[in-house]
Amino acid sequence: MFLRDLARGGDDQIDAVLAVIAAANADVLALQSIDYDLTGEALTRLAQAAGYPHHFALRPNTGLPTALDMDGDGLLGGPRDAQSYGRFSGQGGMAILSRHPILVDEVQDLSTLLWTEIPDPLLPVTADGPFPSTAAQAIQRLSTTGHWIVPIALPDGPFDLMTFHASPPVFDGPEDRNGRRNHDEIRLWQQVLDGEVGSAPAGRFVIAGDANLDPVDGDGIKSAITSLLADPRLQDVAPEGTKGTDTVDWPDPGPGTLRVDYVLPSTHWQVRDAGVIWPAPDDPMADTAAKASRHRLVWVDLGY
Repeated sequence: MFLRDLARGGDDQIDAVLAVIAAANADVLALQSIDYDLTGEALTRLAQAAGYPHHFALRPNTGLPTALDMDGDGLLGGPRDAQSYGRFSGQGGMAILSRHPILVDEVQDLSTLLWTEIPDPLLPVTADGPFPSTAAQAIQRLSTTGHWIVPIALPDGPFDLMTFHASPPVFDGPEDRNGRRNHDEIRLWQQVLDGEVGSAPAGRFVIAGDANLDPVDGDGIKSAITSLLADPRLQDVAPEGTKGTDTVDWPDPGPGTLRVDYVLPSTHWQVRDAGVIWPAPDDPMADTAAKASRHRLVWVDLGY
């Protein structure tokens, strides 16, 4: 659908997205909720339109069919019976745009990691046993969308971009399946840094993505995000816009504005500046930013 709208032209949201990207003028962008297509044509066209010579995407877990009842409703074939919610395979994936070469052959993709395979998983359980079933948990991947560690070659040496898009910790039942999954998706990055999963970055890195969790407000298990933000290997510079550190505005009857999107550089970097593109209501860019997405772009200017 994204490819169709991009090819057709004149789509107000796509035009707004391009305007926000231009305003950010970033060297590297971690994009969220962008539909994935097998040939990569949509991302290639977007990268060209935005002026980025390098781009990267992998197939996300969203919409990936399982043939099992993954949400415990007793039915098969619904969007919640995929590895992650999706009406089609690839709906709402991730992508990277870069002005610098992406070292594709060195990418670590942790997206196929099973939830049961991480240390001390917070798996959902009811009085009847594993939720929704033992069979479902045996094939359930941890990543809602993906967890990627992507090396990017800057002129003064490479860095690792660690990006993800976690499950919203809502839209479930008392078993708290989505809340528990969100917790473990966020916690995975510290397990990587601790050497418990995958290979930890050897040098400088940045964690950037949608954790779908505010450390203070809204629903969810807060311990994972508060632990990540306090990790001494990271810098939480708490970028701000006109809504403070909040990065998303959920429409009524949602929770309102929350901080759920993060750019967390490692301590190797010197932070020069940071912010959230959330203009004041009288700013000509305000309507454009809102039209682009309910999420606002978070940026951090880094030196080394």
